[in-house]
This record gives sequence, C-alpha cells and structure tokens, in this order.
Amino acid sequence: MMCLTVEAGGLISYGAPTSDAYRLAGNYAGRILKGEKPADLPVQQTVKIELVINLQTAKILGLAIPPTLLALADEAIE
Repeated sequence: MMCLTVEAGGLISYGAPTSDAYRLAGNYAGRILKGEKPADLPVQQTVKIELVINLQTAKILGLAIPPTLLALADEAIE
C-alpha cells in the first residue's frame, strides 16, 4: 500500500504501511472485545517496512535519485 504523504507530493517515505497499523489495531480491538485486559496485551510492531519514492517531486526539486536507491524502493511513483 502506498504511503499517503508521498502520494500527496512528499519526496520519500520509509516506514510501516498504513494497512499494517490498521490490521494491528483491529487485532487489539478484537482481543479486548473478547475480554482480554489491555494491560495484558503484548506490544506489537509491524514486520514490513516500505520505501516509497515520488519521482515527480524529485524531478520538480531537481534531484537525481540514484539507481541503487530506486532498486531498493518498494514503490516508485512516476
């Protein structure tokens, strides 16, 4: 899933996908609704980290994105 800040014109985003945060929140809510105490729930982190680059913004700013960085990117917006 694409990062919203990069989609809105940001240059680069590196972090957990928004969909993973929603999924984890849903898991927590489901466990609490089933009767578990929030204090007993473990802290969870997303496993996937995405690198998203907006090439249009880079072009407007006059930046050249190195090919090695583009190869590492999960998604590049043209």
